[in-house]
Amino acid sequence: MEMKRVTLRLPEQQLIMIDRFVELGEFPSASEAIRTAIRDLIDHRSEKLAGRIQLFEKAQEQAKVAGSFLHMKEEH
Repeated sequence: MEMKRVTLRLPEQQLIMIDRFVELGEFPSASEAIRTAIRDLIDHRSEKLAGRIQLFEKAQEQAKVAGSFLHMKEEH
């Protein structure tokens, strides 16, 4: 996968923690620690978004059913 360079600003305390993770061998580099954090964020948010989409689709389907029921009721 092609990597692109991104410049970002982080609070000093977060940088200290990232450096500590690297020192303790949790990650081979600060870049890898940040990539992992971003991957985890994307996975987590994607799951939440998928759940919201399912709820929205279910609500749309229920609205269609309710609308059809009301329409049939008006015809009688």
